[in-house]
Amino acid sequence: MHDILHLVLGGLSGVLVGLTLGLVGGGGSILAVPLMVYLVGVANPHVAIGTSALAVAVNAAFSLGHHAQAHTVKWRCGAIYALAGIIGAAAGSTLGKAIDGHKLLFLFAMVMLLVGVLMLRNRNATGDPGAQCSRDNAGKVVGLGLATGTFSGFFGIGGGFLIVPGLLASTRMPMINAVGTSLVAVSAFGLTTAVNYALSGLIDWGLAAVFILGGVIGGMAGVALARRLSGKGVLSSVFAGLIFVVAAYMLWHSWQEF
Repeated sequence: MHDILHLVLGGLSGVLVGLTLGLVGGGGSILAVPLMVYLVGVANPHVAIGTSALAVAVNAAFSLGHHAQAHTVKWRCGAIYALAGIIGAAAGSTLGKAIDGHKLLFLFAMVMLLVGVLMLRNRNATGDPGAQCSRDNAGKVVGLGLATGTFSGFFGIGGGFLIVPGLLASTRMPMINAVGTSLVAVSAFGLTTAVNYALSGLIDWGLAAVFILGGVIGGMAGVALARRLSGKGVLSSVFAGLIFVVAAYMLWHSWQEF
């Protein structure tokens, strides 16, 4: 059982995660895992990963609904990416449970730094508003979806911070469409990982509930802000900056465990 303080911290963490998901379509678990461990105080990193995976999956689904209303979701691309990634997420989460949790967080932070650099390099790309998934790029979409799903499951994350760059690389769609479309796969990957961890008893259900409630509130604000920033090349910079800050924090804390 958690005391009131921990539940409040969990709810506030959910607001921040929901805001991030609605704004950039990813970064939810980049924030959720360290917030669970370092702010809320979940002692077992694997429980933090499992609980955050469930919360991020549900919050991503809520944000997806708002993006769908704004017509920023390319459903075919999202479905192909998600179906390919579910296979990888199932395998990756099984492998991730077998590795020391603190080492997993360290590896997580290193991957985040790499993705942040790639996002900054491509932050001024405008993309093709008419981009779709077809036979010409289906192989690339499936391949990146499978790889992203594996990473997502392994690190216990929704995977948005990898899905958005993956969609941009495979389809050349605009950033705002990659944000909305990525939430289809984020929801699927997170749910796949959460089920795997739940079967091992690695989810704190009470904490997940308050985290989700806060995330719904934050998600509405994030989607509204994303619409205002779309087309200005700001979303990629915000995304990359968030990755660098949280990765540095996680590396510092993980280093203390070695």
